[in-house]
Amino acid sequence: MQHSVSIRDLSLNFGHVKVLEHLNLDIAEGEFIVLLGPSGCGKSTLLNCIAGLLDVSDGQIFINGKNVTWEEPKDRGIGMVFQSYALYPQMTVERNLSFGLRVARLPKDEVERRVKRAAEILQIEPLLKRKPVELSGGQRQRVAIGRALVRDVDVFLFDEPLSNLDAKLRSDLRVEIKRLHQRLKNTMIYVTHDQIEALTLADRIAIMKNGVIQQLADPHTIYNKPVNLYVAGFIGSPTMNFLEGEVVGGAEPVFKANDGTVIPVKTYEFSQAPNGSAVKGVLGVRPEHIAIGEAAKTMPFATEVEIEIVEPMGSDTLAYTKVAGQAIAFRADSDVHLASGQTVLIGFDPARGSIFDAASSNRI
Repeated sequence: MQHSVSIRDLSLNFGHVKVLEHLNLDIAEGEFIVLLGPSGCGKSTLLNCIAGLLDVSDGQIFINGKNVTWEEPKDRGIGMVFQSYALYPQMTVERNLSFGLRVARLPKDEVERRVKRAAEILQIEPLLKRKPVELSGGQRQRVAIGRALVRDVDVFLFDEPLSNLDAKLRSDLRVEIKRLHQRLKNTMIYVTHDQIEALTLADRIAIMKNGVIQQLADPHTIYNKPVNLYVAGFIGSPTMNFLEGEVVGGAEPVFKANDGTVIPVKTYEFSQAPNGSAVKGVLGVRPEHIAIGEAAKTMPFATEVEIEIVEPMGSDTLAYTKVAGQAIAFRADSDVHLASGQTVLIGFDPARGSIFDAASSNRI
């Protein structure tokens, strides 16, 4: 497979602080990769290393097979879109789009062709004669994307491009970026702390923590088979429910919660079968994988619970309760009437859950 971007054993230190450590990542040609994690996890730092805005301490970066570790940003064949629009306020949209091309002394007709193409793709043709002050936030971000687009490069880097926009605009522009990728088929590397952006946009997601990639996989795998407790807790809103206890192996493996509640887990697919001894563990189950009422009766584990809090969310309803003495949330259709103090039967199949080793926090 042709790799568009390859990162080999990359390390970056700020003084004595290790920000990235021996990081490796291969990105296929035309792939949409999202670097996801909380503030300070190293995702923007990694993007800036790929862009050439930061000098690496060790390791190498290849773009389209060429070692660009010490190349200037302008020579790396990348286009970058930042969180801030960084548009020239005194220039029209058209001049903002063409500025870099004019500095590079491209022929006038080539500049016009590229600006026209970018404006058409991003549907900003009516805005070309306006100045940034006359544009909305979403329009400004389209112009910022267009400025990267006119460079006619193979790799686009996005550094939290939607975080300055309101929720509705973010949702609209997210669709536009996905459409842009499907049309251009360029390699795109996208940094965000927003898991919805990651799950909806990415071919693969790299979840980062303390400068290390915790899991690199497609959104479906990340969501359904998180490799450790950190990934499981980071992805999903509301977050995955966690029950603490121990895993007891054997022919009929069970999860025994701290209060003694026994949950059969023989339907769960262990990556390595637990032996007969008990291992401290954590059982994770997502709120949407918990059944209620009649549907709960068919589940390998079911129990009656008293609802503590109800949160209507429009399309569905969230309810909070306790199982085995530990707080959990479950999701129900909005037409199911739920109320605080109500007793209901809930259940789940551990096959759709995740079990983690309490000591290592890794999936078992």
